Amino acid sequence: MILIADSGSTKIDWCLVDEGKIVKQIFTCGMNALLLTEEEMELRVASELAPQIADYSVDEVYYYGAGCVSDEVCGNVRQAISKSIKADIIEVHTDLLAAARALCGHRPGIACILGTGSNSCYYDGNTIVDNVSPLGYILGDEGSGAVLGKLLVGDVLKNQLPRELCNKFLAQYELDRMTIIRRVYKEPQPNRFLASVSRFLIENIEEPSIHRLVLNSFKSFFVRNIANYADYRNHQVNFVGSVAYFYRDVLSEAASAMDCTIGTIIQSPMEGLVKYHSQH
Repeated sequence: MILIADSGSTKIDWCLVDEGKIVKQIFTCGMNALLLTEEEMELRVASELAPQIADYSVDEVYYYGAGCVSDEVCGNVRQAISKSIKADIIEVHTDLLAAARALCGHRPGIACILGTGSNSCYYDGNTIVDNVSPLGYILGDEGSGAVLGKLLVGDVLKNQLPRELCNKFLAQYELDRMTIIRRVYKEPQPNRFLASVSRFLIENIEEPSIHRLVLNSFKSFFVRNIANYADYRNHQVNFVGSVAYFYRDVLSEAASAMDCTIGTIIQSPMEGLVKYHSQH
């Protein structure tokens, strides 16, 4: 039996898979491997996951997670899992490889994440062979929920949107200038705050000024990321993540403007990962 994990900072989606079929799906608290110690991760696996799979024999574990950016960090996660799950194989990889395998399977292509943050890679059908650094929402993360939110609140506070839209936004989220500045500059995880208010954009996407903001951010994603991959025009660009999924019409419009071809767009990688590991 195979155990697959899609881990973010807020939640982990675990799936027990037997002969290509999901036997059990479990959700636990998220783990960012860069922010937690091996002991903290070990405790979470032992307390939140292990009791729920105690009746199953797990042979292989494939964990894809936020913060799994180096061999050392991946090794810490592997050790933490191995204390509770005695599987023959325990592999730990980045969430970007999860996106690539879910979107492309064993075929080469360009795979992207477009959610709270953004990322992309060229994938050869087995591993990631090229990656443009996302750089985070301050220096990069073009097209992400955090950057869309950042552009939105900036335009609201600098009166770059129609007055009625600005008032509507501030009233809907019960915000004012000083509250926004405090949430962004003084409170933890401003990227999550910015991503949370970006929902206003999809709710008002028919407004020309909102549509233009989103379209330009997606165009920037293609220019600053996808155009860096060799021969990118001859490859489909595939996406996983809520932003890509819910804004797919505007994303397709941006791709067309940048001479790129959209392939698959999915909200979550799990279905594709189940298929990938069942065929592996």
